[in-house]
Amino acid sequence: MTDYISPKQFHDSEGVEDWRVLGDGACAYFRTGSFAAGARLVQAISEVPGVDDHPDIDVRHDGVTVRLITLTDDHCGMSQRDVEVARQISAAARELGLSADPSAVQSLLVIPGAPVRAEVMPFWRAVLGYEPRRDSPDEDLVDPRSRGPAFWFE
Repeated sequence: MTDYISPKQFHDSEGVEDWRVLGDGACAYFRTGSFAAGARLVQAISEVPGVDDHPDIDVRHDGVTVRLITLTDDHCGMSQRDVEVARQISAAARELGLSADPSAVQSLLVIPGAPVRAEVMPFWRAVLGYEPRRDSPDEDLVDPRSRGPAFWFE
């Protein structure tokens, strides 16, 4: 894939004002006011072209959090595809009368100190049920369901 972009390039793109790039991807939170409205937003997102393996969505009683990130064997970050999908998701939310609240986006990253990563990673992998991150398998562990915080070892 040759359309990788930096977080700054993502933020500088038109139509992504609802989104914030954090350590684990571009995220947006849409206030829905109800679970039913959130489900309608998820339905609309499911109809956006190119979301077959994209995005991660968390539906709650009062809002929906959406995360976009491009993961390949050698890259974990943003791509032009993420910009296009973000624009379409924001448009779908607006069509439903929903607005984003960028201040509600949050991220958590755990960085335990580890003098010898190879000695501690098997323990954390077993305890958490996490997997090595595809682009840095000797340094980072991630939740395979994209729900819990990433663990980066230093």
